[in-house]
Amino acid sequence: MEILLLTTINGSANTEVPTTVLPALDLLPHSVRTAPRDVRALVAGTSPDVVIVDARAELAEARATCRMLHATGLGVPLLAVVAEAGLVALNADWGIDDAILTSAGPAEVEARLRLAVGRLTTAAAVGSGLIRAGELAIDPDTYAAKLKGRPLDLTYKEFELLKFLAQHPGRVFTRDQLLREVWGYDYFGGTRTVDVHVRRLRAKLGSEYESMIGTVRQVGYKFVVPSTRSLPDADLGVHLPATLPASV
Repeated sequence: MEILLLTTINGSANTEVPTTVLPALDLLPHSVRTAPRDVRALVAGTSPDVVIVDARAELAEARATCRMLHATGLGVPLLAVVAEAGLVALNADWGIDDAILTSAGPAEVEARLRLAVGRLTTAAAVGSGLIRAGELAIDPDTYAAKLKGRPLDLTYKEFELLKFLAQHPGRVFTRDQLLREVWGYDYFGGTRTVDVHVRRLRAKLGSEYESMIGTVRQVGYKFVVPSTRSLPDADLGVHLPATLPASV
């Protein structure tokens, strides 16, 4: 992740500056570029993934910088680093996505960065009309569907059926309802058509994801959002004892 840190510390090109502003950054695997606390810093260098404003002091000026950055339509998350005493000055008119205490540990900073980027990505997807469900992405504007980044070769009705179900996750639809919603009231075919298209869709989703289209016996079909794989204890950095201590 490329982070642009805007600060008023003299000699802002110094590699020790990020550690001074937010010590936890030194323990995270992100690329940090420092620049003066000025909106013009955005046009210099590469485009960042996150902008962090040093707001530990001179809160009025920091607020003005954040407001100007927000007004430019930044397009990436904007965070402010504040001292605990500065929390009372924060409110919505700063235009920031989150605030981080300068004393925050690396785990907290990483979580806030990840959540800020995720929220912006989700908001952009919603604004564009993109439908996301786990590894599945559906773009109604281009009639394109991708699974884990791989395009799905769908017919028009297969796409419409998948899109309709994905727009109503968890809701069960009868075959008659799906015929009306996807094929239209002027369609005179039987409900067997729905079963055929569901079978083809599942085949194209593959064995790993075919369960996204669930069957409710004697009722119809529903879209099942894939569950997120839980991380093993090792991934979470949790070490459990081999044996439990004996009770006293």
